[in-house]
Amino acid sequence: MTYEYKVIPAPTRGQKAKGIKAPEGRFANALEIEMNRLGAEGWEYLRADTLPHEERSGLTGSSTSYRSVLVFRRAKVDDVAAFQPETLEAPKVAELPAPKEEEEAVAPGTAEHADMSRVTSSEPVAEPKPDSLVLKEEDKTGTSAEKDPDEGETVDDVNVALKKRVETLEQSE
Repeated sequence: MTYEYKVIPAPTRGQKAKGIKAPEGRFANALEIEMNRLGAEGWEYLRADTLPHEERSGLTGSSTSYRSVLVFRRAKVDDVAAFQPETLEAPKVAELPAPKEEEEAVAPGTAEHADMSRVTSSEPVAEPKPDSLVLKEEDKTGTSAEKDPDEGETVDDVNVALKKRVETLEQSE
């Protein structure tokens, strides 16, 4: 697992709070506030270090001072090793009810089977109108497609023509 690190300067002064009177307590309160703030952002406290720091003093001189820092870390968000996949349960298969014995078996792929798949057993089956299933002579020749839609062509005529076309395509296969 790889981490990213954050280094901040350690507080140099304490922070007042209710019930804290000694300077050591105020200093500890300041540390606590910083650690809790970064912990809320996902950073884990790692350690405190005192490191040397070279500063310029005057025009040509330099001096070494020491700085205290707090080191935090957290796992990288895009780290592949941090990815922990979760196993999902297999979906449950619903059991279908057994077919009733009194119903006759209908071969799949037939027109009767297609009609039965659209109707539930609790609904009555409506008989189709005989004149709506018969194609008119003009529908057989294809002249109805050339007619103006405003000249009285009904939706039933178009539906019947489409159904007949599907049947002829299925028979030719």
